[in-house]
Amino acid sequence: MIDLLSAKCEPINPKDKPLIIPTIESYMSVLKGWEVPLNYQSIEKTFQFKNYYQTVAFVNAITWVAHKEDHHPEICFGYNQCKVTLTTHEIKGLSMNDFIMAAKIDALLEA
Repeated sequence: MIDLLSAKCEPINPKDKPLIIPTIESYMSVLKGWEVPLNYQSIEKTFQFKNYYQTVAFVNAITWVAHKEDHHPEICFGYNQCKVTLTTHEIKGLSMNDFIMAAKIDALLEA
């Protein structure tokens, strides 16, 4: 298994295939708090904060990482929570990029 934090998101070829379930499960075991729906086409996590300012600061940090990695999550947020969903639209499923982004998003809160 690769070190997700040191890895970089790679361009996706539309002919690439989504990751298979055993590979997805393997990476899910190292990501704390992330969930995968039954269709195995995305991963998601909801983050809780004390207030709106912390939430918006986190969303802004995610957008910086997403721009740097050129892999953009769906982000829904409110006063004190932020839900992040990752998928690779080009292949209609999960790629290594989704797990790299998840690890990098988690690392934002470890600083």
